[in-house]
Amino acid sequence: MDVFLANEQPVPIDEARLSALARHVLDSEKVDDEAELSILVIDGEHMRKLNSRFAKNDYATDVLAFPMLEGDEDSTMVGDVVLCPDVAKSNAEKLDHSLDRELEVLVVHGTLHLLGYDHKVASEKERMDKRVSEVLDEFNRDARRAN
Repeated sequence: MDVFLANEQPVPIDEARLSALARHVLDSEKVDDEAELSILVIDGEHMRKLNSRFAKNDYATDVLAFPMLEGDEDSTMVGDVVLCPDVAKSNAEKLDHSLDRELEVLVVHGTLHLLGYDHKVASEKERMDKRVSEVLDEFNRDARRAN
């Protein structure tokens, strides 16, 4: 599995850990080994423009997901996850955890969106939230074993 991460903003982030986490999500969801995923990390203004263009919301958001597998069975490109640390930092403060933790949640959340998870109705939200927690717990447990 290939994960490509492009960091186009100034907030320090752990690029290697976020890439490894995205690979872990794909692996835990049994995605083909040939799969490719891109993560783009951008500032608030760039995110506002993307959110306005693609979701018709004229404000910056923490994560956007652009799936590419829909309808193309031969494609190995899962899609793009776009993160905004500017917004994630604000969310992390409200939730009383670190920016790193919030970005990890967003990577898992965005990747699960690419794989068909959603949260439009309560039952879907519960399923997605549960899976986010499970994947993060697995990843952190594996990381502790590796150290």
